[in-house]
Amino acid sequence: MENYVYLRNRKPIIHYSNMKKIILAVLAMASVWSSAWATEKSFSSPDGKLTVVVDDQNGAANYRVSLGETEFIGRSPLGLKTSMGDFTQGLTLAGCEVKTVKESYDLRNIKKSHVDYEATEAVCSFEQQGKKVMDVVFRVSNRDVAYRYTLLPKGQTLVAVIESEASGFQLPEGTKTFLCPQSRPMGGFARTSPSYETSYTLDDEMGKNGWGEGYSFPCLFRVGDKGWALISETGVDGRYVASRLLNVNGGLYKIGFPQQGECNGWGSTSAAVALPCATPWRTITVGTTLANIVETTVPFDLVSQKYKASQEYIYGKGSWSWIIGMDSSCNFDEQKRYIDFSAAMGYQTVLIDALWDKQIGYEKMAELAAYGKSKGVGLFLWYNSNGTWNDAPQSPLGKMDKSRERRAEMAWMKSIGIRGIKVDFFGGDKQNMMQLYEDILSDANDFGILVIFHGCTLPRGWEKMYPNYAASEAVLASENLHFGQGACDAEAMNATIHTFIRNTVGSMDFGGSTLNKFYSADNKRGTHRVTSDVYALATAVLFQSAVQHFALAPNNLTDAPDWAIDFMKNVPTTWDDVKFIDGYPGKYAIIVRRAGDHWFIVGINADKQPLKANIDLSMYGKGAELLVYSDDAQLNGSVKTVKAKKQLAVTIPTNGGLVIVNK
Repeated sequence: MENYVYLRNRKPIIHYSNMKKIILAVLAMASVWSSAWATEKSFSSPDGKLTVVVDDQNGAANYRVSLGETEFIGRSPLGLKTSMGDFTQGLTLAGCEVKTVKESYDLRNIKKSHVDYEATEAVCSFEQQGKKVMDVVFRVSNRDVAYRYTLLPKGQTLVAVIESEASGFQLPEGTKTFLCPQSRPMGGFARTSPSYETSYTLDDEMGKNGWGEGYSFPCLFRVGDKGWALISETGVDGRYVASRLLNVNGGLYKIGFPQQGECNGWGSTSAAVALPCATPWRTITVGTTLANIVETTVPFDLVSQKYKASQEYIYGKGSWSWIIGMDSSCNFDEQKRYIDFSAAMGYQTVLIDALWDKQIGYEKMAELAAYGKSKGVGLFLWYNSNGTWNDAPQSPLGKMDKSRERRAEMAWMKSIGIRGIKVDFFGGDKQNMMQLYEDILSDANDFGILVIFHGCTLPRGWEKMYPNYAASEAVLASENLHFGQGACDAEAMNATIHTFIRNTVGSMDFGGSTLNKFYSADNKRGTHRVTSDVYALATAVLFQSAVQHFALAPNNLTDAPDWAIDFMKNVPTTWDDVKFIDGYPGKYAIIVRRAGDHWFIVGINADKQPLKANIDLSMYGKGAELLVYSDDAQLNGSVKTVKAKKQLAVTIPTNGGLVIVNK
C-alpha cells in the first residue's frame, strides 16, 4: 500500500514522497535562515584598514580577515576539542567586548629596540547550550591579526586536556606558498628530527601537505598580486605544545599538534592545562608588500617577561672554530688561538663546540676560561640536550635534561666565568619538551648564563619572555655549507628566503659570514664559497641575532681584505630599527637596519641575472659621507666613499652583495 497522509475524513491529500520533499525544503530554508541570522561582529585596526569579522554561522565559530577591500583570510574555523567537551560546534557568539590596547616597551635583542604597540582588542565570548565555554581574544594592529583562546573552569573541573584546535586559515584561490616541510619524527642524523631544518618550497601551489606532516612555522603566502600573509604563533612555553600548519584541502590550513613519535614517543601530543588557561597566540601578518612581514614585532608585542634577568646580559660578536675545523678543532691549543683571534677582532666571546669535555676536559676548560678573561673574551660551551629522545652521541651528554645535573653543571660554569651555553639536539614540540626549554632557560638565568638553542624548535616570543635567551637555529644553518657543495651553491638563495620568513619572527643563529674561500682549516680544500666577500658582510647585517658567532678564522687576519676585516670588527649585533626596501624570497633581498645614528643598507642577489636597483639615500641627509661596499665594477668594486645624494644606482651580481653605511 502506498504511503499517504490522511485527514479525519480518511481522504489522502499528500503523497509521502512529496511530504519528504517539503520537509527537506523547509529544513534547507531553516538552514538559510540560520545562516542569515547568524551573529556577526567586526572590528578593525587603529588605522581602520585591517578588519576582522567573527560569526557563529551554522553553530560554529568563524573569522575572516581583510586588508582594505582584499580578503586575505576567508571564513576560517575557530574552536577547541577538550576533555570537557567539543567546543567547535553548537556554539553561539554571545558578544565581543572591544577596547584599544597601547603598550611601549624596550628590548635590546630583537629587530627594533623600542616598540610602540597599539591594537584593537576584542574578547569574543562563545556559549554552548546557553553557558559560556570559551573566549576568543583577538588583537588587531595596523599590520597583524592575532588570536588565542581562554578556556574557563566548568563546575568543579579546574584542569583539562586540550586535544586539538579547529584554528584554521582559509587562503584565497590562486595563493602561492613559501613553506618549510615538517620532518617526520626520529629521522635524519642520529634520529634527531624534527628540528626545523628542511628546505623551503617556493612559489608552490596550495593543497599540498609537505612530506605528509605539514609545515614548520613561520609560513609565508603570496595572495596573488594583492600582497603577502605570514602565519605563525607566539607565546609558547611549558604550559602548551608547539604547533605546525597542516593542509586540510585546497586553501584551508589548520593548526596541528605534535606528532606522536616525537621525543622517542615520550609525552602526549595534547596539552594538559590548568583552568582558566590562555593558549598561545596564532598570528597573521599581512601587507601589500613584504614590508609588514620584515618589520613586524608581533611575536614580542603579545607576550610578557616571565622572570627578571639575574644580571645585565652582554650580547655581541664571537668566533667559532667548529664550522671551519670541525670536531678536531675543539682542543685546548686551537681554542686558545681562537681566544686570541676574538681579542684581535674586539669580539666578546668564543663558542667551544661538541666534545670539549673529552678533548679539553673540565680542568683545562677552567684554564681556558681564565685565559679568555685576561683577554676580555668570554666562553660559550656546547651541550647535548639528551635525554632519551634521539641517538645523538656528541658529548657532554646527560647534563641538561635533569634539574639536579643541570644546576650542578651551571654552578661549575658560573664558578669559572662561562658566558653562555649552546644546547643542541632536542626531540620535538610536545609539552614536555617545551617545559625542558623553559627549565634550561630559567635555571641558566639563576647562574647568569645566556642560552642558544640548536637542533631545535622555532623561538616563539622567547626574546621577551626569557631575558637570558640569546637565539635559536631552527633553520638550515651554516654547518650545511661545510657538509655539501650544493648548500654552498644555494647559499644566496637560502639567505633571501630567511630574510622574509624564518628571521622575521625570531633571532636566528646561523653562524655564517665566512671570509674563507674553503671550509677547511688550511683554506685550500673542501666545499668552496661561491658568494662574494661583500655578500659575507651583507649577511652579517641581514641575519638578525643579538649574539653572533661568525664563521671567521684566525687566518682571515692575513688572507682576507683589510676592508672586510675592518667591517666585521665593527658591525653591530643589536639594532634599533629595520626597514624593508625590496626583495622576493629566493631571488634577492634589500633591507636597512639602524644602530644608533648609523644606517646599514644591505642587499644580496641570488637571481641568475644581475640586480639593478636605485637605492634611496634620503635617510642619511644630503652630503653625508657614506662607505659603499659593492661588487659593482662601476663603483670600482670593494669599498669607496661617496657623498649622499637622493639615490644611488647599483648593480648586484649573482651571489654578490651590497652594504652602504654612513661614516
